[in-house]
Amino acid sequence: MLRSASPNDLDGLVRLENRCFETDRLSRRNFRYLLTKGNDVTLVVEQDGMLIAYIMVLFNTGTSLARIYSFAVDPGFQGKGIGTQLLEAAEAAALENNCIALRLEIRKDNVKGIKLYHRFGFKEFGEHHDYYEDHMDAVRMEKNIAPHIRPAIERVPFYPQSLEFTCGPACLLMAMKSLDNGVELNRKSEIQLWRESTTVFMTSGHGGCDPYGLALAAHRRDFDVEIYVNEEGALFMNSVRSQEKKEVMRLVQEDFIDQIKKSRISLRVDSLSLQELQDKFEKGGIPVVLISSYRIYREKFPHWVVVTGFDENFIFVHDPYIDYECNKSAIDCMNMPIPLRDFERMARYGKSGLKAMLILNKQDKG
Repeated sequence: MLRSASPNDLDGLVRLENRCFETDRLSRRNFRYLLTKGNDVTLVVEQDGMLIAYIMVLFNTGTSLARIYSFAVDPGFQGKGIGTQLLEAAEAAALENNCIALRLEIRKDNVKGIKLYHRFGFKEFGEHHDYYEDHMDAVRMEKNIAPHIRPAIERVPFYPQSLEFTCGPACLLMAMKSLDNGVELNRKSEIQLWRESTTVFMTSGHGGCDPYGLALAAHRRDFDVEIYVNEEGALFMNSVRSQEKKEVMRLVQEDFIDQIKKSRISLRVDSLSLQELQDKFEKGGIPVVLISSYRIYREKFPHWVVVTGFDENFIFVHDPYIDYECNKSAIDCMNMPIPLRDFERMARYGKSGLKAMLILNKQDKG
């Protein structure tokens, strides 16, 4: 019998997990959290009062992406079509949650499992080295479960931010790498970009990066940059209470703007429509866009993402922040499909509705 799992299944799920896996097992605590607080669906197959298989699908809040987080069939019941039954149920659950893509990670040496996913329509799109506890690599796979949706144009590599306050530099690295393969994606480059573009203070702790500092950092590396902001003057001032810190931020941003005026950077007090943004992308530009994180993380802080593609219904973005505490991995943050209407609401920050974005292009040597 196929049904949804409940907290009453904890004992059975843990027993099944221990029978199926020698490493990287979900703990009882993991299962309890995911069954009671996680944004997921867990389906089980029960026979004679015993759980013999389960599949867990995580949903990415604010996006149309689902991920098969864990999938197990008791060794004694394999080869009986139970895995296919669960995969079909998982896909149906993802569609019910308005998802267009289903992703997963699987051990590179799990040849049988990879063949099953291939038969079910999954395609490989990359690897994650040293992913499992025993250092085995993971194969990343994806299935487009809404075939009428045109897939994103995936020309932007993914790089995760390594610090809480470096989303802007991580996005800048991704955008620059897509335009110049000689750019190195590493922490040294990430932190150097942050040092050049930080506003010193923002919210709490270390400061984030404003569009002016990020644009200057890209310009110094020989990229053409356009800045679009719908407000004049210093940005993010409402995120800091201390008057002394506000004054430092104001001075830093004034200096950034003075440098921009002496450069070839185009600074416009304006905003782009989604169609204009798509036009820039299709002409070769890579947009880096400020969003409010609330619709994805339910916390209000400014956050940068990089646009990787468009279709008739969705905008696709790389989000450099991986929320490991919520069982996320890089696969959840790459080419995230966001409905166009939702992105319009997301791409503004604060009570004033601040909109900010950069468009990076290869430098015109002419």
